[in-house]
Amino acid sequence: MTAQLIDGNALSKTLRAQGAERALALRERGVTPGLAVILVGDDPASQVYVRNKVRACHEAGLHSVLEHYPASLSEAELLARVAALNADASIHGILVQLPLPAHIDAQRVIEAISPAKDVDGFHVASAGALLTGLPGFLPCTPYGCMKMIESISYELRGKHAVVIGRSNIVGKPMALLLLHKSATVTICHSATANLGALTRQADVIVAAVGKRNVLTADMVKPGSVVIDVGMNRNDEGKLCGDVDFLGVREVAGWITPVPGGVGPMTITMLLVNTLEAAERAAGAG
Repeated sequence: MTAQLIDGNALSKTLRAQGAERALALRERGVTPGLAVILVGDDPASQVYVRNKVRACHEAGLHSVLEHYPASLSEAELLARVAALNADASIHGILVQLPLPAHIDAQRVIEAISPAKDVDGFHVASAGALLTGLPGFLPCTPYGCMKMIESISYELRGKHAVVIGRSNIVGKPMALLLLHKSATVTICHSATANLGALTRQADVIVAAVGKRNVLTADMVKPGSVVIDVGMNRNDEGKLCGDVDFLGVREVAGWITPVPGGVGPMTITMLLVNTLEAAERAAGAG
């Protein structure tokens, strides 16, 4: 078999159109959803990500503010900007683009963001809400992965899901979201012995380690769902994921491409979270 593609670009287009309708409804109530993006330094990849996020906001009818600071910005100055944005009623979401320069404690900055404006879903309050099943903002990449699985009407209850990666940004929250859908979840990482023995049992595999070809065709059960979160470069310099796409697509039932898979969904879910924050603020106002 050849796997069916889960097209992140197409799904994003649908979700962003729905988001634009929600933004319009808010504007008609006198509320323009606002996202502030802070970029410190001149990391080329971060500049691309930030540019894409700001453009997506504008296209969906959201107000977006980009604050770009030199790498020499002090931690105290950055914390002061976050505090000012927390107090700004026109801003509903705050995103500090990572990585930050080495002299700035990223976790301290993240924890300075109001949980009500934590549209990245990285605050400890958001993580705690996810763990306990309470309302909160979901990290954008795992949230997007779940929407992709939902888009193929795949029933996760009782299925075995393997997550490769244990980061706070993708691996851990991904495992919790799958668990909330009553999947049986295994988390694998760099110290996992015989990764293939575990992935061959999996109905769903999420690869999120940032390492090329961590998942190959012989490691996949026929008909499984494969979600590729990785973003790497191959020998020709072209974008590729963590999955050996050409090999695995001949075994899996569904697979996400790179590019055009999880990437666009991450930005889309950032917009969804910002809209949610604005709707909550409007409801409380």
